[in-house]
Amino acid sequence: MTSPEHAPATLAAARCPVTGATAAEPVPLYGAAYKSDPYDLYRELREAGPVHRVRFPSGIAAWLVTGYQAAHSTLNDPRLGKNHALGNDNWRALASIMPEPQHSQLQVHLLHQDPPKHTDMRRLVLDAFAPRRIEALRPRFQQLADALVDALPEEGGADLVQGFAAHYPFQVLAEVIGLPPELARRFDRDWGKVVQPVGPNDPGRPVYEGRLRALQGYIADIVAHRTEHPGDDLLSRLVAARGRGELSQEELDSMIFQLLVAGQEPVTNQISTMLITLLRHPEQLARLRDDPGLMPRAIEELLRHESAFELTTWRFLARDSDLHGTRVPAGDSVIVSLCAANRDPEQFPDADTLDFDRTPNAHLAFGHGIHFCPGAALARAELQVAVGTLLGRLPGLRPAGDLDQLAWIPAVLARGVNSLPVAYDRRS
Repeated sequence: MTSPEHAPATLAAARCPVTGATAAEPVPLYGAAYKSDPYDLYRELREAGPVHRVRFPSGIAAWLVTGYQAAHSTLNDPRLGKNHALGNDNWRALASIMPEPQHSQLQVHLLHQDPPKHTDMRRLVLDAFAPRRIEALRPRFQQLADALVDALPEEGGADLVQGFAAHYPFQVLAEVIGLPPELARRFDRDWGKVVQPVGPNDPGRPVYEGRLRALQGYIADIVAHRTEHPGDDLLSRLVAARGRGELSQEELDSMIFQLLVAGQEPVTNQISTMLITLLRHPEQLARLRDDPGLMPRAIEELLRHESAFELTTWRFLARDSDLHGTRVPAGDSVIVSLCAANRDPEQFPDADTLDFDRTPNAHLAFGHGIHFCPGAALARAELQVAVGTLLGRLPGLRPAGDLDQLAWIPAVLARGVNSLPVAYDRRS
C-alpha cells in the first residue's frame, strides 16, 4: 500500500463499515463504539495494509501502524524519534494539548527523549525496577492487595475499580519509588487524568488546567522533601542526579511526573481490562482460580488479548520517508497500535481467542526496542498479585451487570473503565 488513498478496494471503494470513513478521509479513532470494542476496526485496517491515516479527538491527523511485523519494525526503527521538537507545525498546532509552561516543564521525560539523553535518563531508573528487587518486594505487594480486599464488603459485591484497582497500583508505586507516606496520602487520583487530552476549546479545559497545576505543585513538594530528607530510594537518587547536573530541573520534574502517572494509571486500567476479560470467559476464570501456578502464563495472554496501552505515544521522522510502503511527511506523528499488533493472526494463531496455553507469546503490550517499558517487571508482579488475590479471595466472582454496557474511559492511548461492579458469594 502506498497511501490511504490507494488502499485496497475494501476501503477505497466504499465507506468503512465500522467507522463510516472513506479511504480519502482519516479514520476517526474515538467515540463510544470505538472505545468499547476497537478490534473490528483494527482487523479491517490490518487487512488493508500496515499504515493508515487516522484522526484523534483533538483533530490531529496521524499515521497508524497496524500488524505485528510492521509494529515490531516501527518500534525498532532508528529513523523515528520521540522528541516533540521533531513535530511539524501541523502537528504542533493541535497536539500540544498541555499548555505552557507545563508542557516545557513536565514533558521532557523518558517517553519524549531520544539517545543519548534517553539512554542516560533511563539508566537512572533501571535499578529501582530490576526484576530481582521487584521479586523481593512481592510479599509487601501481597500485603497491600490483601488489605484492600479486607476493606471490601464481606458479601454481596463491590466496584473493583473504585474498591481495588484505583488504589493498589499507587500504593505499590509509592513503596517502589520511595514516596514518603505523608505525601502519598495527599495524592489525588484525579491528577492522573491530565494525560487524557482536553483541547483548548473543550468545556472541561479549566478543570484540566487546575489538575495540572495542582500536580505540578505536588511534584515540587516531593522534590523539596527529598532534597531536605534524602533516602536510599529512587526519588532521592533522581533529586541527587539533578544536584550533580545530570538532570535539569525540568527533566527531574518530568521524570517524577512520568512515574506518578505512567507508573499507576496503566496498571489500574490493565487490572480492569483483565478482570473484564476473565468475567467474559468464566471457564477460563475458574481454571485460573483453581490452578494458581498458571498465573504467570495467563497474565501474559491477558496482556496480549487486551492491552491497557492501546496505542503508543508519538514518533516522528526527521525527513519525508517511506514507512512500510507509505510516504510519511517529516514531523507528522506516527502511532503504533499495540492492540492491533497483538491480535494479528499472522503472528498469533486464533488471535481473538483467549488461550492460557499459548506459547510462544511475544506480545507487544510493553512496547519494544529502546522504549520498552522499564517498569515491565513491576507491572507483571502487580498484575499477578492483584488478579490472584481477587480470584482467590472473592469466590463466585461474576459480573453485577451487563459487561457490554460498561463505560470505557475516553483516553486516546489507553483502554480501561472507571467502574466495574461485580458480585461474589462471601469474601474469604
